[in-house]
Amino acid sequence: MANYSHPHICQCLSHLLTLRQHFPVIIAGNRRKTGQELVEEVLSLAQGLLHLGLTSGQVVAISAFNSDRYLEWLLAIAFVGGIAAPLNYRWSFEEARLAMAAVKPVLLVIDESSYTWYSKLQQNDVPSLKWHILLDSPSSDFSKWNVLTPEMLKRHPIKLLPFDYSWAPDGAVIICFTSGTTGKPKGVTLSHGALTIQSLAKIAIVGYNVDDVYLHTAPLCHIGGLSSAMTMLMVGGCHVLMPKFDAESAVDAIEQHAVTSFITVPAIMASLISIIRHKETWKGGETVKKILNGGGSLSHELIKDTSIFFHKAKLISAYGMTETCSSLTFLTLYDPMHETTNQSLQAFGVAGSKLIHQQQGVCIGKAAPHIELKISADASGHTGRILTRGPHIMLRLRQFYSNIQGLQVLLLWESQMLT
Repeated sequence: MANYSHPHICQCLSHLLTLRQHFPVIIAGNRRKTGQELVEEVLSLAQGLLHLGLTSGQVVAISAFNSDRYLEWLLAIAFVGGIAAPLNYRWSFEEARLAMAAVKPVLLVIDESSYTWYSKLQQNDVPSLKWHILLDSPSSDFSKWNVLTPEMLKRHPIKLLPFDYSWAPDGAVIICFTSGTTGKPKGVTLSHGALTIQSLAKIAIVGYNVDDVYLHTAPLCHIGGLSSAMTMLMVGGCHVLMPKFDAESAVDAIEQHAVTSFITVPAIMASLISIIRHKETWKGGETVKKILNGGGSLSHELIKDTSIFFHKAKLISAYGMTETCSSLTFLTLYDPMHETTNQSLQAFGVAGSKLIHQQQGVCIGKAAPHIELKISADASGHTGRILTRGPHIMLRLRQFYSNIQGLQVLLLWESQMLT
């Protein structure tokens, strides 16, 4: 039975339909869509999934390049109470098969990124599969699978409002795969509530808003790309999507579309800086206002270069993991509004902090408002655990911990260290 006081990621659709009805919210190659056009696509796809027979709690696996269609599928699956399981298109067939065997999808959605899987996929490899969807036009190679296309599936919605969306059991909405530090990919089940509260944290700390033009640099099968995409849907900003990250294409997109925000990891930032450094003119430094880094610490050299080539951008580093629905802590590395930032970074590597420098210590910032954290270390201080609990953690766990070996991790909480 529906309980509309519970969080649901499709609650963003009302915002998009009313406040962004005639404004662009999607730019993907030659395709541009307004808020209303995006909502209509999601609802027609959701109606098609219901007509097909998808029911609450069933899993839909997706393997595709980033696109507007990918976002529409994530929302449509959630709308009908399904659970999306994004697969990494870079996986081998065997990795994909093992992942699907674990989550038991009834429907597989792919594009050209994963065509090679079908040359090896046999009818009994994933017994749970009932339907196959190809985001591109099917060829003869897929004839034995009775493949459908989104156009064959979609049904024109009878009405746009009110939105009668559904929930899967326990509020589950996405199974995001992570290999962690060791082992094979593992499916992490995340709830509507976890994604919603993570979005609110990014809105509060990073400052995403309706005026943002957000460039998708991370794949939507990764928690970093997923959580930021959900945040941008919630605020009603504009998404700029390219199939996969390419530094030259990203730099061009930043200038062409006046991008205001994007996320990065050290390798991506290094690639962007390398391209920008050799440009005769660079306009992106005037438009980009927010950069969120994850997946590792930026070097002092990269922080300095970022402050030069993106001189109007606030640079924030996040620490988190898939099991905690992305970011646990945030740390401002550079803020153009505070001229003392660089001096603080030189002193300790932390913007505006008053922490005493400790050898072997790495600062990962302040916990987000909804996060409870504690560091539990052994007597040596070199091996310990980060403990966390709250609405952000994966389903079916009340408490989650991360092992930290050979490293002290410092957390800022109201300017105090948690040790």
